[in-house]
Amino acid sequence: MQLILTADVKSKLKKIKGKTPKLSEKIHKKLKLFIDNPQHPSLRNHKLKGNLKDAWSIFIEKDLRMLYYFDEVGIIFFDIGAHDEVYKK
Repeated sequence: MQLILTADVKSKLKKIKGKTPKLSEKIHKKLKLFIDNPQHPSLRNHKLKGNLKDAWSIFIEKDLRMLYYFDEVGIIFFDIGAHDEVYKK
């Protein structure tokens, strides 16, 4: 399965890398871990409800989450941000 980052996620990751390179490294490590073992306990991977019922979330750190969904092409990460920011949709 292919892992895809939307243009919005790529843009946010670029901003994070410019402001906090250590956080950027942590995100990349979490994505590698996700590829190796999507159910690793440190990811806190879980299915969402409500308006985001077709999406899943992984934990990056403290208040930072990445959201994704499955489609025929692969796994698509479509948002990254603070807990309240990404779940408001």
